[in-house]
This record gives sequence, structure tokens and C-alpha cells, in this order.
Amino acid sequence: MEEVKNTRVMFKDYIQGYPKVSDMVVTSDTTICLEIPDNIVDQILTKNLYLSCDPYMRGRMNRTLEQIYTTSFIPGRVMSGYGVVKVIETTHPDFKKGDLIWGLTNWEEYSLITNPTKSLIKIQDTNVPLSYYTGILGMPGMTAYAGFYEICKPKKGDKVFVSAASGAVGQIVGQLAKLFGCYVVGSAGSNEKVDLLKNKIGFDEAFNYKEEPDLDAALKRYFPDSIDIYFENVGGKMLDAVLYNMSVHGRIAVCGMVSQYNLNPYDGIQNLIYLILKCIRMEGFLVTDYYHLYPEFLATMLPLIQQGKITYVEDTVEGIENAPAALVGLFSGKNVGKQVVLIARDN
Repeated sequence: MEEVKNTRVMFKDYIQGYPKVSDMVVTSDTTICLEIPDNIVDQILTKNLYLSCDPYMRGRMNRTLEQIYTTSFIPGRVMSGYGVVKVIETTHPDFKKGDLIWGLTNWEEYSLITNPTKSLIKIQDTNVPLSYYTGILGMPGMTAYAGFYEICKPKKGDKVFVSAASGAVGQIVGQLAKLFGCYVVGSAGSNEKVDLLKNKIGFDEAFNYKEEPDLDAALKRYFPDSIDIYFENVGGKMLDAVLYNMSVHGRIAVCGMVSQYNLNPYDGIQNLIYLILKCIRMEGFLVTDYYHLYPEFLATMLPLIQQGKITYVEDTVEGIENAPAALVGLFSGKNVGKQVVLIARDN
């Protein structure tokens, strides 16, 4: 049986504060057999093509993560996350050699996966870049779709604000809102990202929050008549300012709070009283609760992509050895668009 080296990214130990590249170890000291014995059932062996770097992975580096929808990484073991993989061997009846799949996999070149139907979804349409299944057609896309349509319940003409707007989820939310007939403003952390939002992704307006000494004044500049929908990705001072500028009966979908993930304790929020005074509906959600909508989501998104009505910006690094730096870069805003790690091409 043929064996090959299997480069892997291992988690070193639980952390506090901002993650560092040194919190992970890239190693090639293990091998993997490229055949599955016939007596081993319901397994697939995959060649990993793309890995997805996502902010939620920071929480998995904590010892005290509340086990709600995912688990902490285990020190000394390989890391895991969303990715696109190709089946190279299988003893599972639902998969065949050559299948392309997206879902949860290990951060390594090859993975042996047990019970793959619980964590992997077959890719039916390959007329778009495969990397899109780590983003616009994968978990981030579903997050944007569910948060905007199911949580925010938009109405034509709504005034929509999206924080972290150039990221994997935010850029999709903004485009869905524009297609729905909303006025859309986004915030981002650099002038390059602001230019991207306005001139490529199609937001009506965007601003660099790092250049705004007064976030309340910035929001009033773009929303003189208040905000109907806020898609929350950052938390902290931005959320505080938004609450004060929300419309009566405004809606807030709480997707993430990336500004808070590396803090202990979290920043306090001063303006929560406006949830009452303005009858605001603010709801957190987990995308896993909406995966039953995936067929409906694909039927909506694929035509929009293929017709050029929606675009997607990716920031791709090549090589599994660069995966730790790519993940760490999310928390200082180094990525422009969805952060993807290319492990191997489909050939």
C-alpha cells in the first residue's frame, strides 16, 4: 500500500489574547496510506484542495469555549475547519472516487474521514471556482443568506449597515441587500477595502472606521434618518454607536463580534437601553441551524454568480505551511476579501 508524507497544522496549546503563528506547528513527520482496507466501512480518504480561514476559529483556541455548536481544538492534535476536498478512496456507499465535497476537514494535505455524511456536502456545480465553496457558496454564503433574509426580514428601501463589510460574509450581505432594493453602507479597516466596497462590490457608501474619531458622527453622516438593518460582525464600540442610530423597530442580525474575540473581559456596551426605547429586534444566530435551506440558497446564488449580478473577492495564499499566518492575519485585517488557503489544485 502506497504511503505518502502528510503535512499537517497542529494546535500547540490554549491561548489568551491575539493568536500568533507560533500557536500552531506545521509538521511533516507523519505518513498516510492512500488506500482504505476493504474491511473498514463508511470512510472516505480525501485530498484537501482548499482550506478556509474563519474568525470563529479563534474561539476554538480557548480552553473555556462554551460548547454550543463546535468544539475547542485539542492541544497536540491537528486543527480542523471548513474546506474543499476531493475523494481519492472510499468505502462509504454515498461517495465515489473523484467526488468533490465541501465541509469540515482537517488542516492537512490528506484526511481520513469517518461518517462523512454528517459534515460534508457534495459539490454539484463546478462551473464556478472550487474555492467559492469555502466562501460565497459555502458556510459564509449561507451565513449571509440566512442572516439577511431570515433574521433581518428586509423590505425594499431599507437602510442597511454592514460592519466588516469587505470580509467573507459582509460583502455578500451588502450585495444581497442592493439586489433587494436597499440603501447599503459598509465599514472596513482600510482605504483599500473602502474603495473595493464602493467600486467593485457595489455598496452605496463605505467608510474606514479607523479614520473616524467619532463613530456616532460617522453613522449620522451616512444615515441621517437612522438605520433599519444592521448586520453585526464586529461588536464593541461600533455596536454601541449603531444602537444609538437605529430606527424604531430596526433589526440587528448578530453574526459575529470579531473585535471582542481576543479580549478578556469583553468591552462593555453602554447603549443597550435603545433596544427597549426603539423596540429593536436583535438576534444572534448559528448558520448550522439554517443548513436545511442550502438547496434554496444554491438555487438563488448560483444564477446570480453566473449572470455576473454578484461578485466575490478572495484573498488566496498558497501552501499549507502558510495557513497559520493566514488565519492569524484575519484578526489584524490583513486579508482583503475571503481568506482562502490553496493546498492543491484539482488535477
